[in-house]
Amino acid sequence: MTLPEVDEVRVTTMVDNTFDALLASTEGVTRASMGAGRTAARQFAGGEALAGLRAEHGFSALVTVQSGNASTTLLFDTGASPDGLSVNAERLGIDVGGLQGVVLSHGHFDHAGGFDGLARLRGRSHLPLTVHPAVWTRRRLELPAGQSLEMPTLSRGALEREGFEVIERRRPSLLTGGILITGEVDRVTEFEHGMPQAHQAWDGNGWRHDPAVIDDQALVINVRSRGLVIITGCGHAGVVNIIRHAMRLTGVSKLLALIGGFHLSGPAFEPVIGPTVAALTELAPELIVPGHCTGWRAQHTLATALPEAWVQTSVGTTYTLSAPPGDPWSRPSSPGSTVQQ
Repeated sequence: MTLPEVDEVRVTTMVDNTFDALLASTEGVTRASMGAGRTAARQFAGGEALAGLRAEHGFSALVTVQSGNASTTLLFDTGASPDGLSVNAERLGIDVGGLQGVVLSHGHFDHAGGFDGLARLRGRSHLPLTVHPAVWTRRRLELPAGQSLEMPTLSRGALEREGFEVIERRRPSLLTGGILITGEVDRVTEFEHGMPQAHQAWDGNGWRHDPAVIDDQALVINVRSRGLVIITGCGHAGVVNIIRHAMRLTGVSKLLALIGGFHLSGPAFEPVIGPTVAALTELAPELIVPGHCTGWRAQHTLATALPEAWVQTSVGTTYTLSAPPGDPWSRPSSPGSTVQQ
């Protein structure tokens, strides 16, 4: 398919595993203010504390795409807790009333937990919610010593009662503003094998190994003259598979930025770090922001292999990727700025 070029993409991390209030802004990377998150606290003379932003084991990103004077904003995932996303949105001063849609990367609870707080901020507003049909799958982790942990499973009825307009799509789909949802990702690499035996799904008769997490999908945006911006939730399909899938779909061979969870944490995935980093190094993105489930070993390896591209993730950070200044539809953009015709 032909993916329209856009003038600018801004990606704000709303929920992630890390918040660092001391990180400094750089070109194209705007960190949250130290003053974000003032809250009542009687032990201080002024009656308030600087609470900062909430970090949790989950992921959510606010994505705004600008083309000329037209702008599209959607939410990709909602974090883990019922109120983590909404608390951060309020502390950052973000009005979620301007959202034009929500997309879920997959059905795991740490990406789908924040709908309650989002609905509280928005009210019943019939917001479109795009998901893969397998997002409702019951899943569990089979733990040592015969124990198991069943994950919370999304309820379509509950979401619809909160005012979300559920749209199921299995195939790639192009949203308003030039945002592509990958749909199911082709698994083509030799080293990205998916989830270990402990990850199981209910098939109606019993629990079975669920390596694929088939509902895993990503967002893709094509920045004019610079290449693809790809945003992953957990990257269960494998981030290299996701990138290659996006390039096959769009015919664009340049990777500008990769942002989100890469799922390279823990003994089952650490053997995948080497070939993943080698492939990403060959692709040479200008920006790489591994977050959420990437893991510290992969973070260190990526930072060493791609020192000019790697950026530390932190809740409240906005990444701005703009078309070149010479493009007739764009102008030089400072972090967080908008493009005007």
